[in-house]
Amino acid sequence: MLVVVAGQGYVGLPLAIRAAEVGHRVVGYDVDPHRVQQLVAGDSYVEDVTSERLRSALDSATYRVTVDAATLPQYDIAVITVPTPLRDGVPDLTHVEVCAQTLGKHLGPGATVVLESTTYPGTTEDLLIPILEKASGLTAGTDFHVGFSPERIDPGNAVWPFERTPKVVSGIDAASLHAVESFYDTVVEVTVPVSGTKVAELTKLIENTFRHVNIALVNEIAMLARPLGVSAWEAIEAAATKPFGFMQFSPGPGVGGHCLPIDPSFLSWKVERTAGVPFRFVDLANDVNAHMPDYVVRRLTEALNTHRLAVSGSRILLLGLAYKANTSDARESPSARVAELLHNLGADVRGADPHVVDDIRTAPWLTRVEVTAEEVAASDAVVLLTDHAEFDYAMVLKHAPYVLDCRNRTSGANVEVL
Repeated sequence: MLVVVAGQGYVGLPLAIRAAEVGHRVVGYDVDPHRVQQLVAGDSYVEDVTSERLRSALDSATYRVTVDAATLPQYDIAVITVPTPLRDGVPDLTHVEVCAQTLGKHLGPGATVVLESTTYPGTTEDLLIPILEKASGLTAGTDFHVGFSPERIDPGNAVWPFERTPKVVSGIDAASLHAVESFYDTVVEVTVPVSGTKVAELTKLIENTFRHVNIALVNEIAMLARPLGVSAWEAIEAAATKPFGFMQFSPGPGVGGHCLPIDPSFLSWKVERTAGVPFRFVDLANDVNAHMPDYVVRRLTEALNTHRLAVSGSRILLLGLAYKANTSDARESPSARVAELLHNLGADVRGADPHVVDDIRTAPWLTRVEVTAEEVAASDAVVLLTDHAEFDYAMVLKHAPYVLDCRNRTSGANVEVL
């Protein structure tokens, strides 16, 4: 099949390379010239796709990448994996709309278009299809197929990479479902068909809302357990020994990535707009998780006060700028908010992350440093925000005057856990 994957980020690039490896002819399309230049040079910026895999796909001519929409071919399958951010609490589907207009111009009879970008139930039928029909002059369900298959990429997860993670698939009719399922059967081990695109769209939101709410629960437990004189971490680990009825989630400095800070709000927005009632669980989870960076800074302020230090003028070393350990994904990372809050209070904020090399999401005033014994010793406090495996924790504990560990990775006389 001739496959176009629109969007070559954390979702689109693993799909494109996997499709090329199993024998499809794949065109990766992205509107970011810098990103395309990197890919053309065989330089992968996504941990789940090594540069070696990328170069192999390029050399075999099964994969090419372009920023020029005019060069896109008439495809058999097109998959949309573009961002769907929130703007002032409202879903912004501009990227989906523009991409649909572009793909619609290259849409021919018998082709299939699949949306993977996370969105609210009804987007595929109410937004995507009218744009494709207008741009192509064809009719969905009669001339071409349409489906939705929610992405389930977990960056850096070696146990459940793209091809091993079950893939939910759907279509606007039986023929569309067959076309969508037939394609994904070639790139993943297990597909899970559902009755319609709205079900598939809701499935993704349920998955992320479940995680969001449970992380908010343990975050609030962590904040409340401290004044009770109880270790929330120890209690949660003990609860996790129950073999049924419990799933372990861990506290942290906040949530990041595209999924948790954004996706549940799609569902909340749609529910309130359609049913006229608030989705209270999502609203509460948003409130708790969004304010975890404030709690981190408050805990740090209290700790500095005990050492007769003010935040203003203190040298603070933040370990980890990505939202998740062992990845370079800094999207919506709580580390950025912690750094901003400390900077606004007058701290000399320094950040270290072996994975996040150059990211626009990190503030220009954040001084990037290496984690050396000298840097650690020169800090008034070290805050562990993302527990990358590359950090030398023994060295940090030896030289740091104080460590606020937000991941329960360390212990010692100079350590406090979140």
